[in-house]
Amino acid sequence: MVEDVLMFVDDGFFGLVKKNFQREEGKSKRYLQTFRNICKNENLNLKHLFVYSAPPYQGSKPTKKEDFLMSKYQNMMKMLRNKKWITVREGRCQRLKIDGEFVYKQKGVDILISIDLMEIKDRYPNINKIILIACDSDFVPVIKNIQEKGIKVLLYTYFDGKRNSPFSRYNELLNVVSKWIKLRKEYFEDKNE
Repeated sequence: MVEDVLMFVDDGFFGLVKKNFQREEGKSKRYLQTFRNICKNENLNLKHLFVYSAPPYQGSKPTKKEDFLMSKYQNMMKMLRNKKWITVREGRCQRLKIDGEFVYKQKGVDILISIDLMEIKDRYPNINKIILIACDSDFVPVIKNIQEKGIKVLLYTYFDGKRNSPFSRYNELLNVVSKWIKLRKEYFEDKNE
């Protein structure tokens, strides 16, 4: 019998990795199929997927680009919310001006992930293993806590070792999980193609 697993996805991080592989190969990458591929790689059954995201920034008078990005985002969220095996939680997007350039950051997403991770044993008492797709060392304390409760944490992450890259490696996070796996482009492929 295949063991059930819950998967928790920081969509901002996952989206950057997906775009990185799309840029490298010049072709679109799969979204939901990626999560199925990861579970197949681990010989686990995906019982429930938790996706944590933030809507794109909208100014008081949205530009055409902001409207376009919001429309794409809303379509994606609608598709995800229509699936009973998926829970979507949303933070917010913050726009900052740094050195004359606008920078956009997700806010509130990590805390939403942490809250759900802390509630696993209460809400899913038969789950003994989770998959986390993230890169943030802020998760170290909550991972330690849930592992003390007997839940193994498999971390799927990505780093590239390049200076000034959005893909930094957090050794503390890698050291605290039960197992970590570097995301590869093969996980983003449709296995039926």
